[in-house]
Amino acid sequence: MAISREEVIDFIYDEARMLDEGRYSEWLALWLEDGHYWMPLDYKQTDPHLVTSLLYEDMFMLRLRVERLNGARTFSQKPKSRCHHVIQRPFIDEMDGDRIVTNTSMHYVETRLDEQFLLALTATHELRVVDGALRIANKRVDILNCDAAFGNIQLLP
Repeated sequence: MAISREEVIDFIYDEARMLDEGRYSEWLALWLEDGHYWMPLDYKQTDPHLVTSLLYEDMFMLRLRVERLNGARTFSQKPKSRCHHVIQRPFIDEMDGDRIVTNTSMHYVETRLDEQFLLALTATHELRVVDGALRIANKRVDILNCDAAFGNIQLLP
């Protein structure tokens, strides 16, 4: 069964909603075991291994992050941070068999207590079709002003 373009676009919207609603365990289940979440430090960075990144997490690190976000004893998250994604309609750049690449521009807002910040970014998803379902193989988040000084980004843009 082939995945339609509309199903791919709905998947991207659903992922953002899961993050906004704090459904991190459900979000984590979207990932393939060998997936990576990458947030480059430099504009147009091409390598997460030889150049420092803001974030480059494999499934082990993503699980730790989700455990921390879900944990009752995470005192730095009392009260918990919240986020909101405002996304444009995703572009499908490649749709070749079981591999799909999307590109989505968005504004990401994160807030906790009296602090709120906004990031303009582009998310590139590399998706795979596994047993008829879409799964995240890799996700790259390019922050527009990636070379600026940032405080802590607690959640997942």
